Amino acid sequence: MQMSNAGLDMLRQFEGLRTSVYKDVVGLETIGYGHRVLPGESFPTGITREPADQILAHDVALAEATVNQLVSVEMSQGQFDALVDFVFNLGPRSLSSSTLLKELNDGQTADAGKQILRWDHAGGVEVAGLTRRREAEYMLWTGQPPAPGIT
Repeated sequence: MQMSNAGLDMLRQFEGLRTSVYKDVVGLETIGYGHRVLPGESFPTGITREPADQILAHDVALAEATVNQLVSVEMSQGQFDALVDFVFNLGPRSLSSSTLLKELNDGQTADAGKQILRWDHAGGVEVAGLTRRREAEYMLWTGQPPAPGIT
């Protein structure tokens, strides 16, 4: 499966475009649409939208591959989009070791979706932006329309 345009739009909205390197909520260097700067990468003059879109496409493809590899049951497009956003934001290890994945692969779809809401902390502290993001992912999961302001 691949992330839908609606899922990608939501991801872009939550990440926002930052054309110069900044530190994210846990202090990791980040640029573009939430791309964590990797060893060997350097952006001394920042980036423009075009390279940011290219980096985003690569990062989303990695998150899609993770979800496609780890999930062994059929999913709706909304569930897939929610998991790709989750992996994009939190990394593949968060999904691979989660109760969310175990419950999903055990066929407990409703319970698995509720697990998304538990991942709203960074550095041991609840973060309002993460709470909003997890709620938006949960809405995708359940097939509900996104909240106002979230596409």
